[in-house]
Amino acid sequence: MRGKSIRLERIFNRDTGNAVIIPMDHGVTVGPIRGIKSVKSIADAVASGGADAAIVHKGAASFGHRGYGRDLGLIVHLSASTALGPDPNNKVLVATVEEALKMGADGVSIHINVGAEDESHMLYTLGEVSRHCQEWGMPLLAMMYPRGKKIRDEYSEEYIAHAARVGAELGADIVKTNYPGDPDSFARVVEGCPVPVVIAGGPKVDCELDLLKMVEEAISSGARGVAIGRNVFQHDSPALITRRICGVVHKGLKAEEALAISSASDYGALTSFFNRCGSRANRVQRHY
Repeated sequence: MRGKSIRLERIFNRDTGNAVIIPMDHGVTVGPIRGIKSVKSIADAVASGGADAAIVHKGAASFGHRGYGRDLGLIVHLSASTALGPDPNNKVLVATVEEALKMGADGVSIHINVGAEDESHMLYTLGEVSRHCQEWGMPLLAMMYPRGKKIRDEYSEEYIAHAARVGAELGADIVKTNYPGDPDSFARVVEGCPVPVVIAGGPKVDCELDLLKMVEEAISSGARGVAIGRNVFQHDSPALITRRICGVVHKGLKAEEALAISSASDYGALTSFFNRCGSRANRVQRHY
């Protein structure tokens, strides 16, 4: 398990034990939308903002590689579907753990829609990917979403907790899932999931303060980080919003304090202050 531990250190911040992950795998699902037309450019922006890792498909891992600047952990996404297909909820395997290893990946991810018509096939795939990850010491991030005909509300605590537990039970090292909307509900989701949970960013929001408050609530309730895509790469300044999110996740800032960050120098000053005085984030109880 030594290899897995080393790779996890490239995903989770060593000082806080939390992670700011930026998914950029949307190009397969919805095409070259605003913000990810140049994977290399957005990777550069979020890296400069302090992100710990990015999620991309195997092709983007090659054409998006920068070879310069601040390092960014690489998580290769193994599953896919398109919005043009007959059932976008049916995710199929499009890459392997072995391919990701050859690319120098620090982790792999897979998307599972619990409750979808093809749930059984996706669960089988998760089990197989988990087996290969165990064999090679590769961290596995499972994106676990409750979606399907029986799912009345995909932001229901009950459904989210079930989906998260499925990911952990089938071998995921990290679970990404929805935030149910309030800290108490999410705390119970975390309590029922024995591996680190990171929250998804959800659809693009208009109010940045609401996004930062969601991140603050999640971290205070036991989340080990975030995996936010559109609300970062479609922001007017992806580097700035990444810095603000990092302020909450890694520095323990309140949402309003993070929103006040307006430049890299502001973030640098805050970093210096918390290094001297101790981050609130470092006092959060963790279970991994």
